[in-house]
Amino acid sequence: MRRFLLLLMLVLGAATMASAQTRKPAPAPPASTEANPTPAPTSTLDGEWKGTSDGGSCNAPLDYALTIENGFVDGSSYDTTAQGPKPNPNKSAPPPPGPGLWQIHGVVGKTGSFSLIAVASVKGTSHREGKLAARNEGSGLTISETSGCRRTVRLTRG
Repeated sequence: MRRFLLLLMLVLGAATMASAQTRKPAPAPPASTEANPTPAPTSTLDGEWKGTSDGGSCNAPLDYALTIENGFVDGSSYDTTAQGPKPNPNKSAPPPPGPGLWQIHGVVGKTGSFSLIAVASVKGTSHREGKLAARNEGSGLTISETSGCRRTVRLTRG
């Protein structure tokens, strides 16, 4: 029995050493299939855009900060005058808060104007969404709300 165990240990030890010596080298990284890869498409409006809107019918201006990259628009607008809860001495129901932050998304069109979607960041089940009309005006970008407060902002590259 001892001979069998000793023989088994020798065979396992030899097998372990042999496998350690025959490791294959790591594969080389794959070569590029194209000599000149195609760059991502760009838009003439690519860049950082900033501006402040007029108050519109709500008398609440918004600060806009948009990023356009390869024609995709992503950004936000926020109300700098929005304030938190205040004491309510007459115990009446407080007015519902207006949305202070809007998320803006869209795609730049091939023509001079295109549409954007604005979604409000609000709590609870209320879901607010608005549509914006954007147009390229020389060195600037003008965005107008098509409903709601009907604010207009002229953005410049930042």
